[in-house]
Amino acid sequence: MSAATVRPRILYVTDFSYEAKGRRYCDEDIMFSARLRRDFTVATCHPADAARLMGDFDAVVVRNSGPVIHYREGYEAFRDQALAYGVRVYNPLTGRGDMAGKQYLVELSAEGFPVIPTVDRAEDLGRLPEADDYVVKPKDGADSIGMRFVARDGIADLPGGLGPGPGLGLGLGDVLVQPRIPFRYEVSFYFVDHDFQYALHAPDPDRRWELVPYEAKAVDLDFARKFIDWNTLDHGIQRVDACRTPDGELLLMELEDLNPFLSLHLLDETTRDAFVARTVVSLRALLS
Repeated sequence: MSAATVRPRILYVTDFSYEAKGRRYCDEDIMFSARLRRDFTVATCHPADAARLMGDFDAVVVRNSGPVIHYREGYEAFRDQALAYGVRVYNPLTGRGDMAGKQYLVELSAEGFPVIPTVDRAEDLGRLPEADDYVVKPKDGADSIGMRFVARDGIADLPGGLGPGPGLGLGLGDVLVQPRIPFRYEVSFYFVDHDFQYALHAPDPDRRWELVPYEAKAVDLDFARKFIDWNTLDHGIQRVDACRTPDGELLLMELEDLNPFLSLHLLDETTRDAFVARTVVSLRALLS
């Protein structure tokens, strides 16, 4: 086989067995990896095996691999080895959003970005707006793991100010506190590199994974691009999750830049094909 016909080899990292409420990660990855096989040689593996296998591939694509909190030691080994040997990882491991934990919410809040107000120190609780309830969640959590609600009169009684509470096993500085704010709906904006692809929203806040297409307005995309630009990733898939407050303001909930679920099954064929095609272009640029 000539060098011109050699297809790049992609290690596609996913956990087909991971179960998440309202989503079937495995279905999305079966479809997405199959589509990538039209342009690349693709092998799939569990995240726990990625560090051992990735040396035989041209790039590693991290997709629906589940919350890192479930395999922290294996993920750190993968990350350290990939950085040490210059392995091309998609998304690149320089992300400043959820890839690095949720500390960025504290930083963005302090810098005045349009995010849900967030603190991680007892002495900063007074910077939060008053609310009937507050959300306390781990910095390295995902899928609502470890999240709990605390009434206003109980927030000052958290062990150590922002300590763990019963059963969380977290220390001071390991959790975030946010006001539990009312909102009309959640909306997510999906990007490949810095290019907007599509948006989905959940009209009912109590059924957050019943998503429908959302026609993003220019002001919505200006909001989302603030965070894409802040993150400075040259390549990769990112999802900007926001909520719409009763007065119409968008506030950031999460900047998912590690392994965002894409809800590809909800897209029409044209939008889905365009998204996959743009991802292929992005991967080829990473490989070159």
